[in-house]
Amino acid sequence: MEGVEIVRSPRARSLRLTLDPTTGRARLVLPRRAALKTAIAWAEGKQDWLAAQRATLPQPVPFMPGTLLSVGDARLTIAWAEGRRRTVVREGDTLSLEGPIETVPRRVEAWLKRAALDALTEDTRHYAALAGVSVARVAIGDARGRWGSCAASGAIRYSWRLILAPSWVRRATAAHEVAHRVHMNHGAAFHALVATLYGADPTPARAWLRRHGAALHWVGRSS
Repeated sequence: MEGVEIVRSPRARSLRLTLDPTTGRARLVLPRRAALKTAIAWAEGKQDWLAAQRATLPQPVPFMPGTLLSVGDARLTIAWAEGRRRTVVREGDTLSLEGPIETVPRRVEAWLKRAALDALTEDTRHYAALAGVSVARVAIGDARGRWGSCAASGAIRYSWRLILAPSWVRRATAAHEVAHRVHMNHGAAFHALVATLYGADPTPARAWLRRHGAALHWVGRSS
């Protein structure tokens, strides 16, 4: 079945067709012993549903000249011009760059990742100082399923795409991960500490990510 990933799962009890809003990929999950031909026929009968779901997916936001990006609390326009300078420079409300136009997407993404690491490192140090804990390392990645993680070693890793969210959402995520340096669980004491470190109720930040988080994964995509 074209465009649909087919997965057999020993835990599946029935056929299930899903669409990942962060990638736009469809997946057909079927029990281990289910007949493949029957499963495909069932999924083909769901094409109207699948089309309706795809119509609700976020729009891609390519890194190209003229694109408007939300970066923290700022709105920045990518501005490219003929020239030899390859570095990306923030000038007021623009991200200015020259050099080969075909490398614009790669260079803009690299700039955003550096900005994310700088901002999240500062946020993490701030909350770690309030909590009286140490953080071994702050790193960024591009995980699809989580915005941050804290290892028992004290290393904290974030999605670089948090730099595309409002700063209050990013900071709430940092407070959440730092609180795990005290409580490696999601119990009542943990949530109380997150609120104390953040200085406010973090629930709206979590709600924002649930509502808008998928769209952040479409930033930088051309299709």
